[in-house]
Amino acid sequence: MSIPLRRRATTLGVLASAAALVAVGVSPATAGNGNGKPAPRTAEVTVMGTTDLHGNVFNWDYFRDAEYTDSAGNDVGLAKISTLVDQVRAEKGADSTLLVDAGDTIQGTSLAYYYAKVDPITEGSEHPMATAMNAIGYDAAALGNHEFNYGLDLLREFEDQVDFPLLAANAVDATTGEPAFEPYTIIPMRPEGHRGKPVRVGILGLTNPGSAIWDRANVEGKIEFPGLVEQAAYWVPRMKAAGADVVVVSAHSGTNGSSSYGDALPHVENASRQVAEQVPDIDAILVGHAHVEIPELRVTNQVTGEEVVLSEPLRWGMRLSTFDIGLTFERGRWDVDSVEAEVLNANTVEEDPEIVELLGDEHATVVDYVNSVVGESAEAMSAATARYEDTKALDLINHVQALEVREGLTGADAELPVLSIAAPFNRDAAIPAGPVSIRDVAGLYIFDNTLLGIRMTGAEVKAYLEKSAEYFRPVPGPGTYAPDDVTNAVTPTAPNGTPDYNYDVMYGLDAPLTYDIDLSRPVGDRVVDLEYGGEPLDPAQDFVIAINNYRQSGGGSFPGVTTAPVVYNRQLEIRQLLIDWVAAEGVVDPAVFSATNPDWRLTYAGEPLTFAP
Repeated sequence: MSIPLRRRATTLGVLASAAALVAVGVSPATAGNGNGKPAPRTAEVTVMGTTDLHGNVFNWDYFRDAEYTDSAGNDVGLAKISTLVDQVRAEKGADSTLLVDAGDTIQGTSLAYYYAKVDPITEGSEHPMATAMNAIGYDAAALGNHEFNYGLDLLREFEDQVDFPLLAANAVDATTGEPAFEPYTIIPMRPEGHRGKPVRVGILGLTNPGSAIWDRANVEGKIEFPGLVEQAAYWVPRMKAAGADVVVVSAHSGTNGSSSYGDALPHVENASRQVAEQVPDIDAILVGHAHVEIPELRVTNQVTGEEVVLSEPLRWGMRLSTFDIGLTFERGRWDVDSVEAEVLNANTVEEDPEIVELLGDEHATVVDYVNSVVGESAEAMSAATARYEDTKALDLINHVQALEVREGLTGADAELPVLSIAAPFNRDAAIPAGPVSIRDVAGLYIFDNTLLGIRMTGAEVKAYLEKSAEYFRPVPGPGTYAPDDVTNAVTPTAPNGTPDYNYDVMYGLDAPLTYDIDLSRPVGDRVVDLEYGGEPLDPAQDFVIAINNYRQSGGGSFPGVTTAPVVYNRQLEIRQLLIDWVAAEGVVDPAVFSATNPDWRLTYAGEPLTFAP
């Protein structure tokens, strides 16, 4: 597959080649400044940035088999980003710009899944994200935590396929302690008409330390993830010593200082603000991971008193951040005078036809794949209400997970009752009555999580459900509520509201597990009438819990899971297990897995809550 040469990126290592020098806009020196000395030269470079692309090339929703849309009118995908990038290059001058990414690139859509699992790039295919990013002309990309989802072999193949460096200063070889990927790159940019020292723009990549727990099976004993602040403090002075005039950090890490896994690791997950505050000589930070939009955030460095400008473009290619960096050349060096940031909206432009044509065949292949029929359903099932009432859609997920774990148990564990947890990942997920496609099933489980089984006591099950019940806001009394007034509660570890994926429903395979969540009671004491098989749950009874790798490794800070004995771990993807089960059964009958409905409910002092549409 050919790539348009006009925008082919050039990979630059830590010591960039002088042959790669490109021009930036620079104002000519004036006759003087009144004292007989030449006026200083000034220049401006623009660094563009994306983040959390999550496998989105096209403005397309594979699960809906339709053009992407949401209530805010956003568009997604690199084809849209390409058009925005072309506009910025046309305005600023192509040689005055750089383009970087802040991670989570190769996971998240059916397109990305297909070339990781169905026709994997480790067996000769080219990753669509590599093809698109090379064509657009990226100069560097930081690694995100989802880069590690498919294992290091696939990540290394992706690294070989892109024409730019993958950066991760805080991903280090577990044996040698040396960087496992390039920590930074310095890109020289020569001001037009100035034959002296070029402007040297350094890009430092920082990734998310959570990969150590979320993808433990893929990285344990191979890669370790020190803290962002300490690694930035180590590498930025080395970048300056290597001649960087401008230092831009591309950080797959949010700004609010929180960690979704609590104290499971000593390093803060969302540490971009701390990096800006504590590490001198950083001019700008492209922020990722948090999936929020930050057009411009100015943070004062505590050491120098200088401002650092941060910007985060919205996920999936919805936005493009731009940093306009003004410089002055005096006394033989370039100094940064100003940094201004903003975000550009992808819904203001059309898709780049070159990108559409370049990957049209791959897109069509994946559309055909996800629309292939694997079974039939006796009735329709929707996850639209799964976050506030029991649904057959989540029961299906739990049933398949529990069956797989039970079949894989050995010894005394095989005699234990099996429970399962599942979260309402996708409010739009639905299984239709009649023919069921891969797309329908995959929509129930949009993450590439794998399945484990852990052993817990009844008391630990109760504590787990109490943690899950933190998802709900308190209410003043019984009655009818809008769902958003009850769900997504703010907590100390979720200052922006608890995400849907951190609310778990628990299900019993061998006998019903039933409970109420009483919102008249305080957090930590909300789960009442907890019964297994119609009897009060015995705190001392042992259970096996079917659980995903994200949760088992500490994601969401649920109690007891990281230390619980692991009794099943075949590294099987839950989404594929669902597809395989539907294909094997042929007919999906909710009566098989959802006979006791509801298993759980929201109440106030024993009175069930109801919800307005």
